[in-house]
Amino acid sequence: MQSTNTNPVRWTTADLAIFDGDRANRYEIIEGELFVTRAPDWKHQAVCINVGTVLKLWSDQSGLGQAAINPGIVFSESDAVIPDVVWASHERLEQLLDEAGHLTAAPELVVEVLSPGKTNEQRDREAKLKLYSVRGVLEYWIVNAQSQSVEVYRRENAVLKLVATLYPQDELTSPVLPSFRCLVSQLF
Repeated sequence: MQSTNTNPVRWTTADLAIFDGDRANRYEIIEGELFVTRAPDWKHQAVCINVGTVLKLWSDQSGLGQAAINPGIVFSESDAVIPDVVWASHERLEQLLDEAGHLTAAPELVVEVLSPGKTNEQRDREAKLKLYSVRGVLEYWIVNAQSQSVEVYRRENAVLKLVATLYPQDELTSPVLPSFRCLVSQLF
């Protein structure tokens, strides 16, 4: 009689050391599952910079926090991701950063720019949405360069729920970012 192992491999942040030096791929772990993606393409990176820029300009003007592009967030040894853009208030940032300056908990806002492919889209719309919801993110934007849209998820009753899908002519605002206003077209 042959036995089969029904327990899937559970990856941890310590396991990521085997990929050191690989600059062509991104490695993320969600609930112990390893996700490997190619480095983002030019259009994806351009949209990330646009999102980061509008958030930085607003942050500089308001003095309320900081934006970052591609910061790693290590929630736990089995949950470590690299969101495209995040924003955190100064107060929250003090609590989020470890001694080495790495994020260890949820910023107020996380932004993912969809990468081409069903698997990538499913990861952002399902696995990451669930992770960010469980970990306390207040707002989550899924930016789709292909349709030039932004899906806005906001925390309601401890869960991130879709509250709007915005298009180029629409104005993006957020209760997390007081007085922030941006035409969606500016992101593309």
